[in-house]
Amino acid sequence: MSRFVVFDVETPNRYNNRMSAIGIDVIEDGVIVNEYYSLVDPEQPFDYFNTRLTGIDEETVVGAPTFPKLWAEIEPLMSSGLLVAHNAAFDMNVLKNCLRDYQIKWKLYVRYTCTVQLGRRLHPGISHKLNDVCDRYGICLNHHQASSDSRACAEILLRYLQSGADVRQYIRTCSLNK
Repeated sequence: MSRFVVFDVETPNRYNNRMSAIGIDVIEDGVIVNEYYSLVDPEQPFDYFNTRLTGIDEETVVGAPTFPKLWAEIEPLMSSGLLVAHNAAFDMNVLKNCLRDYQIKWKLYVRYTCTVQLGRRLHPGISHKLNDVCDRYGICLNHHQASSDSRACAEILLRYLQSGADVRQYIRTCSLNK
């Protein structure tokens, strides 16, 4: 594995079926080579909790692309390597829900790995919350900001790879057609 597409999404409400922001960092041959960030108009109302957590609300996303327009731009990037996220089940589920709800065909399934699961196996018995792992490694984090969270996840993955972790053992598959 030499190319990883690390991503993080923020959501507007408790339903977790839309994005309000996405951050993407691409790792190639052990180096972060590309960073991408966009707000997303979720076309849904924002919950107070999510707005307070992320700082994103209806006014913030005015003029931002909807998911279908964003997807047209980021699909080549998202297709270019193994997907990675911190607590990947959440981010993969949001991505899957967006694709389904907007009836966008992509792949039948996608391969991914999770830095939480990887960290639990490499370093059992300690907290693997994003902010705790960042504190442990001295990684700068503006938590619940998609660009910062994806960058932090990318840096965590790099630390794990540098320590000799074999990501291939931790690859999972997400079905996108269910």
